[in-house]
Amino acid sequence: MKGLELSRGYYGEFGEPMLREKFPDLLPFVAVGFCGAGSECLGYDDEVSRDHDFEPGFTIFLPGEDVVDRRRAFELERAYAKLPSEFAGVPRLKLAPVGGARHGVVRTADFFRDRTGAENGNLSLHEWLSVPEPSLLEAVCGEIFFDGYGEVTAIREQLAYFPEDIRRKKLAGNLLLMAQSGQYNYKRCLAHGEEGAAQLAAIEFARAASAAVFLLNRRYQPFYKWKFRTMRSLPLLPLTAELLEYLITTGNGADIREEKSGVIETVAADVIDALTEQGLTGAVCLDLEKHAYSVNDGIADAGLRNAHVLAAV
Repeated sequence: MKGLELSRGYYGEFGEPMLREKFPDLLPFVAVGFCGAGSECLGYDDEVSRDHDFEPGFTIFLPGEDVVDRRRAFELERAYAKLPSEFAGVPRLKLAPVGGARHGVVRTADFFRDRTGAENGNLSLHEWLSVPEPSLLEAVCGEIFFDGYGEVTAIREQLAYFPEDIRRKKLAGNLLLMAQSGQYNYKRCLAHGEEGAAQLAAIEFARAASAAVFLLNRRYQPFYKWKFRTMRSLPLLPLTAELLEYLITTGNGADIREEKSGVIETVAADVIDALTEQGLTGAVCLDLEKHAYSVNDGIADAGLRNAHVLAAV
């Protein structure tokens, strides 16, 4: 049983009855769900995942103390702690997992502040640039089972994805890095006899290209260990994952370097096609650097547009 299914079942069998029987006055003000850190919240958990931080549980979100005071919050915490210690053959954890408890009672403001720096999801352009994508993903992943107050759902909708100007700035920067590392420096490093440096160029190209693919799909990048798995499931350019994996897992000997250069150009061409289809670029060429500046020119906010093209990467 997947972690999300386990959580949903545990809440349905024990959590929801507990709330309705013991805290009916709080139902209009709480939200319940399963989100945040961990592969379970992305649906990627498997047998390997069960070696740590795996348990039946859910999160109860509370608004501020002006709505639900400390006493009622404490009573709710005690009630949650007394829920059955096992469900579907899986025991609850006796110790808090690495990084702190992932389930239980939390203030909505604390949950979103910890992940985005803003308790209400209102981020400035500068803050959108500075919050790591995996943290933004933690704020909106998983599932909300119930939201009587509507606050959690509204914040998640607000944080669902980057504003368009931020998406463009991040795209522009990653396109420029793709051009520098893949279209230019990969071959130059090989010409200098620097195969290690060439591999670093290939890795940098893969990193920037994967970021561009996520941006084109309007999806946050997950923590790096789930990046390729997620890319393979994206609706747009999913096969790019296999091409990038090939680039970073092969050598740079004379028998393969031309093929790898061809893969770089294939990825570049696919990304340029997607840019064109989305109306993000006015350039007509295969030079990613020109497309980077064309994408940047389309940013509406003058301050962000005029910031260094690599300001968002």
